[in-house]
Amino acid sequence: MLFFNSKKLDFNKNNKMQYRKIEGIDKPVSKIVFGCAGDAIATGINADSLLDAAFEAGFNTFDTAEVYGLSEKTLGKWISKRHLRDEVVIITKGCHPHGTPRVDAVSLRHDIEQSLKRLKTDYIDIYMLHRDHPDCNIEDILSVLNEYIQKGKIKKIGVSNWTHERIELADRIAKEKGFVGFTSSSPNLSLARQVNDPWGGNCVSISGDKKAFEWYTQNKDVPVFAYSCLGRGLFSGKVKSDDLEGTRKYLDKYAIKGYLSDDNIERLAKAEKIAKEKDCTVAQLSLAWLLQQDFDVYPIVSISKPERIEDNVKAIDIKLTKEEIEMLS
Repeated sequence: MLFFNSKKLDFNKNNKMQYRKIEGIDKPVSKIVFGCAGDAIATGINADSLLDAAFEAGFNTFDTAEVYGLSEKTLGKWISKRHLRDEVVIITKGCHPHGTPRVDAVSLRHDIEQSLKRLKTDYIDIYMLHRDHPDCNIEDILSVLNEYIQKGKIKKIGVSNWTHERIELADRIAKEKGFVGFTSSSPNLSLARQVNDPWGGNCVSISGDKKAFEWYTQNKDVPVFAYSCLGRGLFSGKVKSDDLEGTRKYLDKYAIKGYLSDDNIERLAKAEKIAKEKDCTVAQLSLAWLLQQDFDVYPIVSISKPERIEDNVKAIDIKLTKEEIEMLS
């Protein structure tokens, strides 16, 4: 078991992680975020060793949600046992639909209070609405979130699966009413372009969306926390562009529905070629592509085994030319 006795972010001499200061967060945010939707964290089975390894490798930012099984409880117990609350950044999400739209003030209050309890913390660094709904009352939502900001229970608010047009609308309402607005976003973004909504329920992808890319480039102060950043396994390096049968066997039904297409297989072949030239994995190349966009991207990676953690961090050292970025895009 690892023992942490330092209050510094340089957890060990081999830490290659990069960090960025985000306004409103009093700790640096790791440029690659540890996703807590994977089985180990969501079930709580053997999760401590995985989280220990992630922290030692430099991950200090963790993404979870009230809908990810036992994820919040597992993360909260680990942080509490290791006395790491002052060193880690917690992102969690609420108002996920449970068979019906729940983007409303009552559901929001319930989910925030539940998350605070599960995470064993008195504040959340970044709280996001997990989904959008066109009929939600944005003013009411912002009012509740600002109440929690004023109480110090939430430091920064954002949205997951909201289009940039809806974020702009919310920003106008926030300015009119004197509220703090949404200042971070978590859409799907990866080399694999989403061909269908994998889960249904207003999921939003900006992969290949030129207008969205332009908006985020013009609004660089809005950090983008990219989920499914490896196309739910399609760009993990575990499947090959010339083995469609093997690819179908490896990917789950959500990945097949959302990402398996001729266009993405062609894009995967390009990634394999460039990765071979750079002597890196497809996954590392995919993360490097995200990290070198013209706006502030934080890939969220869900890792199941400790030995794979440092491989993801190595993506930070991979440099792509402008031509390579365009070729992959």
